[in-house]
Amino acid sequence: METWLDLHMHTKYSMDGEFEPENLMEQCAAAGLKAVAVSDHDGVSAVPAARKRAIELGLHFLPAIEISCQHEGKNFHLLGYGIHDQAEVFHQIEEDLKQQRYHNAEIMMDRIEALGIQLDRPYVWSLAASGTAAAVHMAQAALENPANADNELLAPYRPGGPRSNGPYVNFGWDFCGQDKPCYVPLQVMDFRQAVQDIQHNGGVAILAHPGANMGCNAEMTDELLRTGLDGIEAYCSYHDEHTAGFYAAICKEKGLICTVGSDYHGKSKPNIQLGHYGHPDPQVPWEALTALIDSRGGEVY
Repeated sequence: METWLDLHMHTKYSMDGEFEPENLMEQCAAAGLKAVAVSDHDGVSAVPAARKRAIELGLHFLPAIEISCQHEGKNFHLLGYGIHDQAEVFHQIEEDLKQQRYHNAEIMMDRIEALGIQLDRPYVWSLAASGTAAAVHMAQAALENPANADNELLAPYRPGGPRSNGPYVNFGWDFCGQDKPCYVPLQVMDFRQAVQDIQHNGGVAILAHPGANMGCNAEMTDELLRTGLDGIEAYCSYHDEHTAGFYAAICKEKGLICTVGSDYHGKSKPNIQLGHYGHPDPQVPWEALTALIDSRGGEVY
């Protein structure tokens, strides 16, 4: 496995990210990466600064976004690579989702507290580098609060617990994910519309970490492919060897681009590090991506 390509990472402009765009690019260079994409949640504000620093460091760079969307009521994340980051549609998505998340955060905290978990709300908000409190910030505040020291609901996320490998993000999945007790829905766009917005603005649409959203699900994948999807992130931090192989095989069978991404955030996902996630032949997806982006008039640096 080669580890020089990483097409999924986040800056502080994601609600659960940590780093300034320039610093993230410096970390990429230090980790031995050669080609990267900054793919913040539902936003492109970090792209100009990240692009400038990446070019200075000699990194190949793709402007990108990770769009929250739905297909038949189920939540997915869609990566858009090589997009025109100045396009109005992406800035509209960013403003809309930022406002929704800001409003939903207080409701989510109400629901967490209703379960008997105590939160210091000012502290939660102080952890939010983007100005939007996320489930990972609530998890951190809950686990650090002495008032929750004996709370059995939090035991799985403490050292030695079965969910302690990524306690903040696992708390988010378990309590605040879709269909979980503290979930607060966002009004997000249809999956097909997200694919079209990416492709009509120079980009390539790649399904992010499908194993995290639906396991190994061939039937649902076929449905999503009918939207015009260009590829799948088969190699990533959420996929074990079996899941990666499952989605890589679909890509091979269907002629799709098979990508790799760490989903690096920083402290909210401490088990994920840059330069640790590989692809058996990263030159293949890189060349396929850049060729398709070029054909659509998108941006590659």
